[in-house]
Order: sequence, then C-alpha cells, then structure tokens
Amino acid sequence: ILCERTGIINIGIEGMMLAGAFAAFVAKTNTNDWPLLASLLFGVAAALVTGGLMGLLHGVFSIRYRMDQIISGTVLIILAAGLTAYLFDRNAVAEGKFGTIAIPGLSQIPVLGEVIFTNPPLTYTTLILVVVIHIGFFYTRWGLRSRACGEHPRAADTVGINVNRFRYMNTIIGGMLAGLAGGFLVLEAVGQFQEGMTAGRGFISLAAMIFGNWMPFGAMGASLLFGYTQALQNELLLAGVTTVPRQFVSMIPYIVTIVAVSGFVGRVRPPAAEGKVYETEGGSE
Repeated sequence: ILCERTGIINIGIEGMMLAGAFAAFVAKTNTNDWPLLASLLFGVAAALVTGGLMGLLHGVFSIRYRMDQIISGTVLIILAAGLTAYLFDRNAVAEGKFGTIAIPGLSQIPVLGEVIFTNPPLTYTTLILVVVIHIGFFYTRWGLRSRACGEHPRAADTVGINVNRFRYMNTIIGGMLAGLAGGFLVLEAVGQFQEGMTAGRGFISLAAMIFGNWMPFGAMGASLLFGYTQALQNELLLAGVTTVPRQFVSMIPYIVTIVAVSGFVGRVRPPAAEGKVYETEGGSE
C-alpha cells in the first residue's frame, strides 16, 4: 500500500519478505549467546534494515533508471531466492522465538480475548501499524502528499512536492515493513529459516491489497480472510485428513486468493499514476 499509493508497483514483496526472514535468521543465530529479548530485537532490526535496502534497490531501479516496475520486482524476488539459498547454512540454529503476551483483563474476553489479546509482540505491532498507516495516509500532510504523488504527480510537482522523493521514501518504508513480515516468520511463527519459506505470501499480500482497495483496514480484513484459509489448511493437515489429497489441501489459501481477487479486479480502482515513471520538471522541494 505504501509503495503503490505513491505510484510504484511493488510485486517484489515476496523477495523483500524472504530477504528479511533470512537477515533475521542470520542475526538471531549470531547472537544466540545474548539475552533472548536482545537477540530477538536484533533480528527484528536486521529484518527492517534488509527490507529497507531491498525497497531502496527497487526504488533505484524503478525511479532512477526507469526500469519497468514489474521487471524490477521480479528481479528482487529472483535475487532474494538465489542469495538466501546460496548463503543459507543448514547447520545453523536460531534458539528461541517471541512468546505470546496476554493483555490482562482483555485476554479474558470470551472468544475475542484469545484471538486478539493473546498474541506475540510482532502481531500486536502489526495491528498498531494498520491504525498508524491509516491515520498517516488520511490525516497528515505526508499522507496527502503521498496520495497526490500516486494520483496526479504533475499537479503535486506543480505545488512544490518532490514526487520522486516521496516515492523513494514510501518504497523504502514499504520494504522495511515487508522485511518485518519476513522476520515475523523466523522470530515469531516458525523459529527457524527454510529456503523459500515465504511460500507465495508476498503475492497473497498483493491480493489482499487489491481486495482491500488499497486501504489499510481493507487490506487487513482481506489478510484476515486469507490468514483464516491458511490456518484451515494447517488444521486439516494436522488432523490427518485423508479423504482429500494433501496437495489439494495445501492449495486452499491460493485458490481462495485467486477466486476472491478475480471477482474484485474490475470493481476496484488503483492509484491513477500507478506504474508510471515521473520525470520532474525543474527543481521542486
């Protein structure tokens, strides 16, 4: 959302997530002798920095060198997949991961308490970020200018907004959040790194963005839907369902994603200048 609202298509989320996951794993394995919390936070920092660097690379390709943004994102995916597979030490072990934190009082609410108020810290961080990004996009100068860059960059430039600067900034921040999503897999969900462990989640996040009409809360709702199908798949596999081939059960999240998005593609409107290179006229601030 951060990238595309300013006009930069980012299909490289999968690569940013994978790079962030690998960076978090490397940071965690090299600090196993640290206090657990310090080691985990170092892993979070590594994921954020690596994701930001991937976002910067996407920005350089797309803005500075005017590369097709789809191709740039594809390059990031291939780069991350190849480098992580080559550098991955299969003997390395990340010791420990974030545990759940129950919010006193709220965690006792029937049904919702366990679902919403009994989670690890990165999950809480994600929920907070949705609110922060929504407020930022629709109630701050930064958000207004970011949306202007994605809807009508020429008009934004006319009133003194540096369009490409905002595109760089949002692409880097978006990359950092994608890296954090990858770090979540290692530091909170799985606890270890595996080759290709993002398993298409970056593409599912793109589908969630489209399904949510490029809105933070809309994307969160779509993510909850797709996350439920992922959880359903896991429950069916753990329950040992044999009436349906395992491969078909594993396809559930992706089938739901395709069906959901295919019904919405013609009904939602992306930012008007999405994917369009902008050449600044003169020197705007």
